[in-house]
Amino acid sequence: MFEGIQRGLSEALKKLRGRGRLTESNIRDGLREVRRALLEADVNFNVANDFINRVTERSLGQQVLARIDPSEQIVRIVYDELVKLMGPVDHSWRFAKDRPTVIMLCGLQGSGKTTTAGKLALTLKERGRKPLLVAADLQRPAAVDQLAVLGQQINVPVFTPEQLPSGTPRTPVDVCRAAVEYARRNLLDTVILDTAGRLHIADMPMEELKQIDRQTRPDQVFLVCDAMTGQDAVNSAKAFNEALELNGVILTKLDGDARGGAALSIKEVTRVPIRFIGVGEKLDRLEEFHPERMAQRILGQGDLMGLIEKVGRVQAELGQEELRRQQQKMAEGDFTLDDFRRQFDTLAKMGGVRDLLSRMPGGLAEMIPEGEDPETALKRIRGMIDSMTKEERRNPDIIDISRRRRIAAGSGTQPQEVKQFLIQFEQVRTLMRQMARMSMLDRLKMMVGLSKQGLFDPGARIKLKKGDTGHRKSAKERAEERKKKRRKKR
Repeated sequence: MFEGIQRGLSEALKKLRGRGRLTESNIRDGLREVRRALLEADVNFNVANDFINRVTERSLGQQVLARIDPSEQIVRIVYDELVKLMGPVDHSWRFAKDRPTVIMLCGLQGSGKTTTAGKLALTLKERGRKPLLVAADLQRPAAVDQLAVLGQQINVPVFTPEQLPSGTPRTPVDVCRAAVEYARRNLLDTVILDTAGRLHIADMPMEELKQIDRQTRPDQVFLVCDAMTGQDAVNSAKAFNEALELNGVILTKLDGDARGGAALSIKEVTRVPIRFIGVGEKLDRLEEFHPERMAQRILGQGDLMGLIEKVGRVQAELGQEELRRQQQKMAEGDFTLDDFRRQFDTLAKMGGVRDLLSRMPGGLAEMIPEGEDPETALKRIRGMIDSMTKEERRNPDIIDISRRRRIAAGSGTQPQEVKQFLIQFEQVRTLMRQMARMSMLDRLKMMVGLSKQGLFDPGARIKLKKGDTGHRKSAKERAEERKKKRRKKR
C-alpha cells in the first residue's frame, strides 16, 4: 500500500535535504518532483497542483529560507498539507435512541461492498451493538447467499427476500423497509443495508437508491470504493455524493497494489471524508482511517500507534495464560518447531510481515526486494513444518538426509532448503531466551530485524552476535576451523 508514492516522495525530498541553504529555485525544483510523484500515484491533477501550490507558498516564507537546515521544515509542511488533504475525520458514531440505527452501503460492483458489510457488522458487534445485515442486492447473482454465509461466520442475523411476508413484492426497497421493521420487533439496534451495484457509474440505479434513502431514512450513508481503481473511485464518489449526500467513504483493497491516488483525492474532490479502510480479505481487517497515520506512512515515518493497537488485539485474543506459557517455554529454551509456527500465525493475525514492516518507521518495507513476497516465504516454511512428524517438530535434531528428502517432497521444496531452514531454526532458538524478557512489541521488533537478515528465506544465513553461532560445532568442524586459521597465518 502506497509503496510507489512513498518511494517517489522519498526521492523528491532527498533532493531538498543536505543542502546548506535552500533557495526559491531549488525549492521549486524539489516540489516539482513531489508533484510528479503525486501524479504517478494517480492523484487527481487539480488536487496535486493545489497541494503543491499550498506547500510552495508556505515553504517560501522568510522563516524557512533563513534556517540553516530548512529541509526538515519543508518535510513538516508536506506532512501538514497531507493531513489537511485527507482530513479531518470524525470517528464518533451517532446512534438513534428510540429506533434501530440504519446504515446504508452503496458502490460499484466489485468494490467489495458485501464483504465490507460483514466487516462493518463485526466491528459494530465488537462495540456492543446488535447489528442486522440486509441482503438488498438483488441484481448480482449469489449476493444474497454470500451475505448469508458472512452472517453465519460472525454470528450476525441476515434479513433476506425470503423473509418477506407472502404477497409482498421482492424489490430492494421492500426488502430494506421490511428489514428495518424486523429489526425493531427483534430488538436489533443497527441495520446495515447492502444495496445493489453496477459495473459503471453511468449504469447505476440511482433512482432505486434514492427510493431506499427516502423509505428507510438512513442515519449514515457510506460509499464503498475500490482503491485500486484510482480516479474512477474519485469519480464514483462524486456521483454518489450528488445523489445521496454521503456521510463517508470506505476505501477497500488497500492491502493490494493501490497507488494511493484515491485516498489522497477523494476528500479534496468530494468533501466527503474516508471513514474506514479495508486492509485484507478477512472480516476483521477493517480499520478506522486516520489521516495523520496515513501521512506518516506515506512519508516513510511508520505507524507505531496502529502497530501497538494490532499487538494489543492479538494479546487480548491469546489471553494471559497462553502468553505466560509461551514466555516460560522461551525462558527454558524449550522452543519447538510447533511454537515457531505459532509465532508465524501471530504475525498473520497482525496483518502479515509486509503490513507490519510498512508500519515501522524508517521505511523498513523497502528492505524487501521488489517482486519478493515475504508471505510466500512464510507459506513455504509452514509447508516444511507441516510435512514433519510430531516427533520431528518436537526434536528436529533427529532429521537426517532421508527425512529431509521426505519433508521436501511433502512441502514442494528442495532438501537443501529444509537443511538451511533447520540451521536457521537452531540459530533463532538461541535468541528465544532473550525474547522471553521482552514485551510483545519488542519481540515483534526483533522478528522484523530477523526478517531483514533472511529469517523468512530458507536459503539465507542469519547474522548473530560475535561468538554466538547458535550451533554446537562438531569435532570435525572445529578441526576444519583450526586448519583455516593456520593457513591464514602462513
